[in-house]
Amino acid sequence: MNIYQLTVNFEEKGKAQIQLPIAGGESVLEVCLDNGIDLQHNCGGVCGCSTCHVYVTKGMDNIQEISDKEEDFIDRAVSPKISSRLGCQCIVINGNIEVTIPNQSEFLGH
Repeated sequence: MNIYQLTVNFEEKGKAQIQLPIAGGESVLEVCLDNGIDLQHNCGGVCGCSTCHVYVTKGMDNIQEISDKEEDFIDRAVSPKISSRLGCQCIVINGNIEVTIPNQSEFLGH
């Protein structure tokens, strides 16, 4: 099993960047939850909502391609961007990635 690096940035003021190991086949959501990072996941991480929305700032080529279903949910996320993905669907396949977690304190999920 290959181990890569997940760099997590936060929009929320006062939260420092964190670097964590992420194994091939693991999702950003799983690693965040395993390390006590508060990332909403109202559907339980099954691509059924938009609450685990993140921005992939580096390494988009190192995660699984976006599905039509995921794209539909991202359209409902707060402040979606071209780099938006759902944390539950950001599954690492071959390399390091960096994400930014939107401010979770003002969160309204779908």
